[in-house]
Amino acid sequence: QVQLVESGGGLVQAGDSLRLSCAASERTFSSYAMGWFRQAPGKEREFVAAISWNGDFTYYADSVKGRFTISRDNAKNTMYLQMDSLKPEDTAVYYCAADSSVLTLRIGVHGVSYWGRGTQVTVSS
Repeated sequence: QVQLVESGGGLVQAGDSLRLSCAASERTFSSYAMGWFRQAPGKEREFVAAISWNGDFTYYADSVKGRFTISRDNAKNTMYLQMDSLKPEDTAVYYCAADSSVLTLRIGVHGVSYWGRGTQVTVSS
């Protein structure tokens, strides 16, 4: 059982940057693909970014491509999401996710094995 804890959310202004972190309890963290999803009020949870177990492959939603960067440090059992040039439409609860397959994360919400509880990101205009 992998436990995931997100941190780093907060209230920022449009154009600002924020870095989210996801700490994993599992010593086999490096064997999992990891991803970020978000859910805005009244909307379904959506894919944001994913990274393969060794960091060689990354995937992004079109809405964040060029602004967000996903990375991981397997020695620290931690994944990151660097968010630059934030927009009000980025406002959402951001969730960390883990799965044995990066393609499962890339496809979407259904079938993902592990979830964190989320961290709120609010971007004011």
